[in-house]
Amino acid sequence: MADPVLARPLEPVRVLGIDETRRGKPRYRLGEQGRRVLEADTWHTGLVDLDGGQGLLGQVEGRTAETVASWLAAQPATWRDQIAVVAIDMSTSCAKAVRAALPHAVLAVDHFHVIQAANKVINLVRRRAIHTRYGRRGRAGDPEYGMRRTLLRNWEDVPEMRVNAMWEVFLAAGGAGEQVLACWVAKEQLRAVFRATCAGGVRDRLATFFAWCADHAHIPELAGLAQTVSTWRHEIAAAVLHRVSNPASEGTNRVIKLIGRIAFGFRNPISQRRRARYATTRVSRRPSSRSGAKTRSPKVIG
Repeated sequence: MADPVLARPLEPVRVLGIDETRRGKPRYRLGEQGRRVLEADTWHTGLVDLDGGQGLLGQVEGRTAETVASWLAAQPATWRDQIAVVAIDMSTSCAKAVRAALPHAVLAVDHFHVIQAANKVINLVRRRAIHTRYGRRGRAGDPEYGMRRTLLRNWEDVPEMRVNAMWEVFLAAGGAGEQVLACWVAKEQLRAVFRATCAGGVRDRLATFFAWCADHAHIPELAGLAQTVSTWRHEIAAAVLHRVSNPASEGTNRVIKLIGRIAFGFRNPISQRRRARYATTRVSRRPSSRSGAKTRSPKVIG
């Protein structure tokens, strides 16, 4: 029943989202000369319609540039030409595939993963600061450990008294604590980039971020974050200027994992992809959706 429905031609897509999800365990078979050959990969890469209501357009096994580019190349040229923006996480393989198969499309990096990278840096430096001060891992009762969640929250969502308490705690921790605060400031400056409204605003706020990181280049984790942001600066600017993000792909991955749990796992990856796509395109199969009565706009960031 599912195959005739899923075989229908894809409708035009303006904003495409690409993200990978993990499935089960890899499966191997015995090949020539007794060598193991990968038969079922651990990863699947999904391609999602972010601008319309089609949901999951397709899945490919693996997460290499070649597998994603092959799926895109298999679609009609007229369909590929209508894709204007592609949203991804900071995946070099996805970026390579898009540049090869959709050279005309604008590549945008999802803002969630950029801020997530900044939060990871804060956690790393905080753990190092606690170990420097106490010679052990953080534990309940340590003032720095008690501020771990405050560091990761958005500045405007934290009461002023809590922010002041956070500064006092890490200033009291000495130089290592000051490094934590420096990383927190860098994270907030990076968040400010995504609130820009024009190309000049993006350029100026990125310059402020890079200048701050240069002034604190003695923090290796922060220097690494600055290098990552510099590598993806054009894609970050594209995400801001086109006001797109990739939450629909993350939501689709959640549904795929839920289906896998309900089925107690899939031994056949082809059946898994069929079941996943059928479940994630129910909205697009409604009469109102097929008639174009209602479409979904991409997630607006900022």
